[in-house]
Amino acid sequence: MTAPAPERGRLKVFLGYAAGVGKTYQMLLEARELQRNGVDVVVGYFEPHGRKETIALTEGLDMIPRRVVEYRGSRFEEMDTDAILRRQPTVAVVDEFPHTNVPGSARLKRWEDIQVLLDAGIDVLTTMNVQHLESLNDQIWQSTGVRVRETIPDWVLKQADEVVMVDLTPQALLNRLARGVVYPPERARAALENFFKESTLVALRELAMRQAAYAVESRLPNEEAELAAPSQPGEIQAHERLLLVVNPELSSAALIRRGRRVADYLRAECLALYVSKSNDLSELTGDQREALERHLNFARALQIETRVLQGSDVAESIVTFARLHGVTQIFVARERPSPLRSWFASAFVQRIVHLARDMQVTIVADRSIRPAERLPTRSPG
Repeated sequence: MTAPAPERGRLKVFLGYAAGVGKTYQMLLEARELQRNGVDVVVGYFEPHGRKETIALTEGLDMIPRRVVEYRGSRFEEMDTDAILRRQPTVAVVDEFPHTNVPGSARLKRWEDIQVLLDAGIDVLTTMNVQHLESLNDQIWQSTGVRVRETIPDWVLKQADEVVMVDLTPQALLNRLARGVVYPPERARAALENFFKESTLVALRELAMRQAAYAVESRLPNEEAELAAPSQPGEIQAHERLLLVVNPELSSAALIRRGRRVADYLRAECLALYVSKSNDLSELTGDQREALERHLNFARALQIETRVLQGSDVAESIVTFARLHGVTQIFVARERPSPLRSWFASAFVQRIVHLARDMQVTIVADRSIRPAERLPTRSPG
């Protein structure tokens, strides 16, 4: 007789809006408090960044040695997930939730390693900044000019049992940066050109506050029971269902992010659809097919159900599918401007609007292009 699977561990995320607000510091304070109360705590991964006060908090905590991974002639250190599993602590402290592991690691992302720990019944404390949330990627790029490359699917953060925002005013954070608390001088100067502008920090802080508030709201007591309860006579219950109309264009990625975020706020189901005029996608070039498959895989990674249908009238096929599946909102991408394409795109969208008069149709702007002077690609920390 096989032993029963362990109860899944609890995940607590310390959420911030920029490096240096104190996420890791707060996480380690909690770890030390748990240890004082007799809880078996280990540090699975800790990134010191040279911050002495934060490093001091690790003293007395059991540190799991890192695993060395060789890649292209160099040696890198990653969290040793297997060592933590063998140690079987009650709580594991794991810094930098969105981190991408070095090629050759067992899993691509650190959040996937954390899922393994949780499945083994180990509670996890971890840290992340709000700009690493996948659905915000385009919004962050538009407002800051920085394309964040390490992201976490929204559903992963939604699985957290607790999300705590670690707050610090932008002015206080800038003062910490100026004193060399956050980064050494050269890196601090580079940071000031990216995320560490006061206006950017204010915007990011507001996003983090909204995300933390949403996390609290989505965990209100009895909420699931209330949502699942049948309607009483005369009572109207709104069940939103979103349909995202994708195509091979770059704009589909932004459409999928936007749709996923709206669906999360509405607690709605979300579908992604591509309608082909042929049964074998023969209207697409090889590059277009690859692009379409990337978009569909991206949607699946965000836990969006995907469909590919065949229909000679694309707009009518979309609306018919939407009506059959109880869709309440349709999201379509605005095409990039060009004289001929603009006319066809306008006609296509207007036809959907005309056919779907019983649904809300949202045209999502194409934000895949930015001015050349705003193309930095990495975020500090």
